[in-house]
Amino acid sequence: MNAAQDLAAIGTGFSDAIFDSQRVFRAALDVLSRPGKIGEIALSIDLPRGLHLAAGATLLALLDQDTRLWLSPSVPPDVARYLRFHTSCQQAVELEQADFALIAHPGELPPLAAFVQGTADFPDRSTTIVLQVSSFMEGERYVLSGPGIAGRSDITVPGLDADFVAGWNARRRSLPCGVDLFLVAGNQLVGLPRTTRIEA
Repeated sequence: MNAAQDLAAIGTGFSDAIFDSQRVFRAALDVLSRPGKIGEIALSIDLPRGLHLAAGATLLALLDQDTRLWLSPSVPPDVARYLRFHTSCQQAVELEQADFALIAHPGELPPLAAFVQGTADFPDRSTTIVLQVSSFMEGERYVLSGPGIAGRSDITVPGLDADFVAGWNARRRSLPCGVDLFLVAGNQLVGLPRTTRIEA
């Protein structure tokens, strides 16, 4: 395979790097500021197998040469190669190094305490997690409360368990430290900032 064929096999990124990146960045901020809201990414991107559209678009918008990305075990090598090529991100070998983490499915989500939590002086120096799920139409129902939510909101997500909920709420005792989480299913995106409380 020559160089041109090799590049073509990677797949295309944003058709308009600046405009599309800004659109996705605004969509990510919107769902993070309104926990429980389901946002949609309306873009056409030639992504490798195993990478949901909303996950790929979000990472293309947020990663750069100064960020380190950790991948869960079943994320295909083509996904790592695609994201490195389009964003110049570095791959984190250990969770303790990760600015971002892509989790292929809930069964591969490590304990939340294992991720970088930031510090009191620099709470933003924590891991942002992108977790792929199969749907927001089936699974367990979770009730959300906290900043950005008028009263309460709810989401339906398959694959999460009681340990996740307990671990998430335990992390809230360390605010402003903690992790932020994007749930993605296909082209849909939900943001769960560290300030959100989750009840099963």
